[in-house]
Amino acid sequence: MENPIYGLLDQLTKESRISDFHLRAGEPLAVRASGDIITYPEHIIEQDMLDQVFRHELGEKGYKEFCEKNDVDFAIMVGEQRFRANGYRTMHGWAMVLRTIVTEVPNIDQLGLPPAVHKILTEKSGLVLVTGQTGSGKSTSLAAMINKINRERAENIITIEDPVEFVHTPIKSIISQREVGRDTKSFASALKGALRQDPDIILLGELRDYETVSMALTAAETGHLVFGTLHTSGAPETINRIIDVFPAEEQAQARSQLSQSLQLVMTQQLLKRKGGGRIGAFEVMVCVPAVRNLIRENKIVQINTSMQTGAQFGMITMDKYIEELHKQNLIDDLPE
Repeated sequence: MENPIYGLLDQLTKESRISDFHLRAGEPLAVRASGDIITYPEHIIEQDMLDQVFRHELGEKGYKEFCEKNDVDFAIMVGEQRFRANGYRTMHGWAMVLRTIVTEVPNIDQLGLPPAVHKILTEKSGLVLVTGQTGSGKSTSLAAMINKINRERAENIITIEDPVEFVHTPIKSIISQREVGRDTKSFASALKGALRQDPDIILLGELRDYETVSMALTAAETGHLVFGTLHTSGAPETINRIIDVFPAEEQAQARSQLSQSLQLVMTQQLLKRKGGGRIGAFEVMVCVPAVRNLIRENKIVQINTSMQTGAQFGMITMDKYIEELHKQNLIDDLPE
């Protein structure tokens, strides 16, 4: 298809380490590289260019729905490169943000995930949550965890994602990957189906609503290892967010369920590495008996203290982790 957008995506992906492309009608192309926004004034993105991409990628039915809703999530391939895309309407016309997907499934050892995360992957049941802002590498960390289980355990793994980013090849495990919107209507309906598909491991791309969270807790309680993500910035906020999904009259029961099923919360962010590139910073809360009691008794504010004193269990706060990166001369300045 003769569209300058495809050429730019192909060319710049080969030339630079770009995490996101920002395309807005009537505006210059902008990208995010190593955490910074860079603008290309010589490449103006026109409305008709974006319209052609949406028509081509979404098909007639998808394009019609997009025109009605003005928001759409999808995935596209340009050459060998896969992108996660979000299209939307602005006051000036169409716009699109493309996240570059690293299609090679990452190895957990290369990511430097904390030891407590490696240990939790030997569990047979429970809930493991990976949290952080958009673009903090949650999908990459989860893919590395699933990859480790796939290499070391013979299990039935079912993933429910929006969209599928990393494509896993069965090694010791068998794997079914489902994309919301294409292979299933919603996270909740796919999770309901997954529980009838003899699963051992379930990966949920996002815990979005009451029905999904409720079923995820039940699945974690009944002998499944469940992985999920939330856009939260720490373990206490994550626990509160999960509980707040439930109606007031169900929250005590939800706290009890969560205290029994939650295994680990890892919060992450990407920082600028000294000398270029990015480096992960991690906060880890492990659900030892003391933490389970705090969740059950609704003393969430005390969890940070448990994390500060829980190094022997593999716990670490974000501040402490960043301090260690600074001591090792891996980052320039401590974030404010």
